[in-house]
Amino acid sequence: MTDSALKLTIENGLARLVFTQGKRGNPIDGALCRELNEASVVLSEHKGVRAVLITAEGPAFSYGGDIASFLNKLDELPGMIKRWTGDLHMAVARLQRMDAPLIAAVHGICAGGMAGFIAGCDIVIASENTKFVAAYTGIGYCCDAGSSVTLSRRMGLARARKFLLLNETLDASALLSAGLADEICTVDEYTARANAIASQLAAGPTKAYGEVRRLLLSAGTQPLETQLENEAQALARCAGSHDAREGLTAFAAKRKPVYTGQ
Repeated sequence: MTDSALKLTIENGLARLVFTQGKRGNPIDGALCRELNEASVVLSEHKGVRAVLITAEGPAFSYGGDIASFLNKLDELPGMIKRWTGDLHMAVARLQRMDAPLIAAVHGICAGGMAGFIAGCDIVIASENTKFVAAYTGIGYCCDAGSSVTLSRRMGLARARKFLLLNETLDASALLSAGLADEICTVDEYTARANAIASQLAAGPTKAYGEVRRLLLSAGTQPLETQLENEAQALARCAGSHDAREGLTAFAAKRKPVYTGQ
């Protein structure tokens, strides 16, 4: 899938999603929202997708919302925002609930909704030149793209509140301390590191990854007893999978398991 806002390729279990409007700073605009929603359908339906690596072209990962479009259509903004977020939020929900883990290799400025979107990835590898910018309240806006959830879960509620209300900018070391990045690498090494992790996950027990992802997603909203039952049901589903049988057999034989994602 190749178009103006992003490119999606799938090979050997690894999907690569690249934001391609680098010359414009990869803004979150109508095209990106629509195409990300379309890509999320492909990713969630493609049985061969076992991990997703998210990257971006250009010097900035994303400057966030498309300010130029906002200024050009001030009187139409409320309706336009509803249309854009309709696509964007369907994509976020679909990506969060599928089996394949999300890995992000982020660099440069990552602002507003894109910061929240990346915070929702399972593994975030950041270049040493990365800066997350809250952005929203700087132009009188609040958050979208799941930011209120993803930032709170990675940073903690109090730290996320401060980040958003004070419109903070966090450099790479601050991102690591806050939990928004899992690893910081040099400009020359961060993409290779993210690729290595993505390839590792693409060869893993995909169904188990999906159960873990969904359990963690519901952990903060369910009563203990409900979550315990969720865990029991998920574990039982894993126990009936081909990969679980392979994992047990390989463990007993003292060999490395060969998972198929089934």
